[in-house]
Amino acid sequence: MSAAFQSALATPGLVWLVLAVALAGVVRGFSGFGSAMIFMPVAASILPPVWAVAAMSIFDIIGPVPNLPGAWRDGHRRNILRMIGGAMIALPLGIAVLTRLPVVPFRWTVSVTVLILLAVLISGWRYRRALSAKAWWAIGALGGALAGSTGLAGPPVVLFHMAGDKAADVIRANLLVYLFVVDVLILAVLSASGLLALVPVLIGALLAPVYLLANLAGAALFQRAGGRRYRGIAFAIIGVSAVLALPVLD
Repeated sequence: MSAAFQSALATPGLVWLVLAVALAGVVRGFSGFGSAMIFMPVAASILPPVWAVAAMSIFDIIGPVPNLPGAWRDGHRRNILRMIGGAMIALPLGIAVLTRLPVVPFRWTVSVTVLILLAVLISGWRYRRALSAKAWWAIGALGGALAGSTGLAGPPVVLFHMAGDKAADVIRANLLVYLFVVDVLILAVLSASGLLALVPVLIGALLAPVYLLANLAGAALFQRAGGRRYRGIAFAIIGVSAVLALPVLD
């Protein structure tokens, strides 16, 4: 245990992970999503793919806890549960892809996925039709597959939420609860598969206090700003993070 803890503390680039997780926590607390989009491009340049996903899942479970009761109250519970059901089915397939993906393709996949999502959202595209129950299951499954393979559960889920006309507090609540449960599922699948090493777990635990405080700060910002700056702030930080983490910039 002590050797693993020392290894976690000696992680090259740990300072950058701390900075990334602080930004990720503020955005997650403010918007209900975005932590993986900010943390994973940075983590993918520092940690092995499975380690990056495991570390993020650890702190991402702890950080949003203070905001969960309010999110469960404000969100659309049926749609949240449908998305979670879809994620449970697809996430193990994503994990199987993750274990076979080399580091550089992994980093490209993460950054390009984030940038494509961001471009679609900034374009102002809106999905006007009401989604069926099956569609919510499918969206959750796409999120689960991406969560397992890249650590990014958010893109399809964020896309369809942001593309509609739902209020900011409902979007934030749905995403916050769904992404929390997906993190729990990721850890369960990694553990059951024998892929959950101690060092990345400890890295995640070291980052958790920073993330928790940043989540609280982000939630306070949301209460003050509401939906007025909801999209713009999150989009700006997510875009910069994805661009800076592209392997071509090494």
